[in-house]
Amino acid sequence: MKSKAGETRKVENQEAMDLAADWADINLGLRKDLGHQLHSQWIKPIALGSFCKETGTLDLFLPTEFSANWVADRFADRLSLAWKIARSEVRHVRISVHPGRRGMPDLRLGSDSRRPANDGGTAMSAPQSNHLSMTSGDFGGLGNDAIGLGSMGLDPSLTFASFVTGTSNVLGCNAAQRMAANETPQFAPLYLKAATGQGKTHLLHSIGHAFLANHPRARIFYCSAERFMVEFVQALRQGQMIEFKSRLRGFDLLMVDDIQFIIGKASAQEELLYTIDALLAEGKRLVFAADRAPQALDGVEQRLLSRLSMGLVADIMPADIELRRLILEHRLARFSSPTEVPSDVIEFLARTINRNVRELVGGLNKLIAYAQLTGQAVSLQLAEEQLTDILSANRRRITIDEIQRTVCQFYRVDRTEMSSKRRARAVVRPRQVAMYLAKVLTPRSYPEIGRKFGGRDHSTVIHAVRLIEDLRTRDADMDGDVRSLLRQLES
Repeated sequence: MKSKAGETRKVENQEAMDLAADWADINLGLRKDLGHQLHSQWIKPIALGSFCKETGTLDLFLPTEFSANWVADRFADRLSLAWKIARSEVRHVRISVHPGRRGMPDLRLGSDSRRPANDGGTAMSAPQSNHLSMTSGDFGGLGNDAIGLGSMGLDPSLTFASFVTGTSNVLGCNAAQRMAANETPQFAPLYLKAATGQGKTHLLHSIGHAFLANHPRARIFYCSAERFMVEFVQALRQGQMIEFKSRLRGFDLLMVDDIQFIIGKASAQEELLYTIDALLAEGKRLVFAADRAPQALDGVEQRLLSRLSMGLVADIMPADIELRRLILEHRLARFSSPTEVPSDVIEFLARTINRNVRELVGGLNKLIAYAQLTGQAVSLQLAEEQLTDILSANRRRITIDEIQRTVCQFYRVDRTEMSSKRRARAVVRPRQVAMYLAKVLTPRSYPEIGRKFGGRDHSTVIHAVRLIEDLRTRDADMDGDVRSLLRQLES
């Protein structure tokens, strides 16, 4: 009986991983089709739900009713078609609010408006009332994939203690710590600029936690720009603008994430402008975060741009390889059930997954989860097999010329040998390795590769690829050579 239950769990785990892999491919395609801004705002927050084989229905969840309705209205057909192409058994795609988000703690606009924001005692008592929700936003840095939110919408795992610093992010981290300190910050407001997944949202949560530790009775407000607009529109429609303004301007710390998404909303921009002026006049603290500098925000009123850039604009640059190594090691130390990850795997992940920190940590999480669920040891081969979607998205464009040059340097043969007719083993084997790498690392076809190797026939390339694939399974030295070349070319 135990064996049957274990087998069932194994099948379910594999199905879940297959589903996640399909979603990663679909997500990548939608990002290319829609562009960065639309994808980041509407597709990226989608969480994959369960799939019912009997009805062929796949659930997709979004964090808010507003975003769920927006995506359903504008992208339902596109998402449905993409899933049907990826999986023929998917007949229906259902878009709704994530069940776990429906009961998210709120700050009420009612008679308890002077209650400190960190006092969650009555936050859930009146879900029907109008509110300013404390939402989780877009987690960066070392945030967990599973969001466990505290009573104010702050993730308890996102603190300064869990934020790993390096030369690329030390300015943003130090500025964030100053903003949360007891002393009045020298620059206000603080504007954190960083590309997706580089840690700006992690720092926002860290500021919230540290500020409350220093000011236990303080009132803080943390939200995304989208949530700010939703609450503003609701208050406007329901005649609650006086309460909305009073509540918003009563906070000691205001933090707005993804401010680039407030673009084009003139009335919301105006209200935010007045709120900034009111809070600054009272010596309150403000922090904004975006994926671009204030001057690069399109469709934002000039007066608001000047307020956003009048304090300190702190850049968080992409993590370099040293910082990526530190992040992986730090993350690894935080796992409750320790898993041995060889140093060559850490090095491989740090070198290969270089677009953003979130993908880097996500890759490590996925690798360890797979190893634990299947009982396999973490290895370089397992990483290459299970992280193909993440790795392919991070790989830079490699040319056949670059492959030939690297292989010739590695085996110490002349570059002309890649196209020569010589059949000496010392020349043939490097040439075959280069053909194999050309097929693995580039989108070129067999005939195209053959032409780059002295006009050889496509069957010669096929033979070389199959031969090297076979040798890698039988010959440890050959496998080591190929792995070394892959690391050189992908670094």
